[in-house]
Amino acid sequence: MSIHLSDQPFTQRQLRVGELLKQLLGNLFLKEEVALPSINTRVITVSEVRMSPDLKHAKVFVMPLGGKNSEFVLQSLINNSGLIKKQMSRSWKNKFLPNLHFVLDESFDYAEKIEKLIIKTHEND
Repeated sequence: MSIHLSDQPFTQRQLRVGELLKQLLGNLFLKEEVALPSINTRVITVSEVRMSPDLKHAKVFVMPLGGKNSEFVLQSLINNSGLIKKQMSRSWKNKFLPNLHFVLDESFDYAEKIEKLIIKTHEND
């Protein structure tokens, strides 16, 4: 499932709500307040949350610690997003709780790839 995020820069409101949602999800996973089958939620890192302009959809970038079983973890989060949203509703103070769309955060892999290219370039000098 894909949500459309506009090409416009994020507003302060989107950034603020995204950061609040990121902290709430992080605490939820850290304290293991959501029981997901076969997954230790304490090893899930929520690296970023991007909000849609209407604040009704949130694209949640996640990565399990060490990148292990990332596809399994992602699928489990997607399958249990309703349960996660229900648990979050207890702490959410805003009018609407956004729909959660989980995606793997590949920025760590990309940063590692860039770092290797830089090292390789310096070795060739």
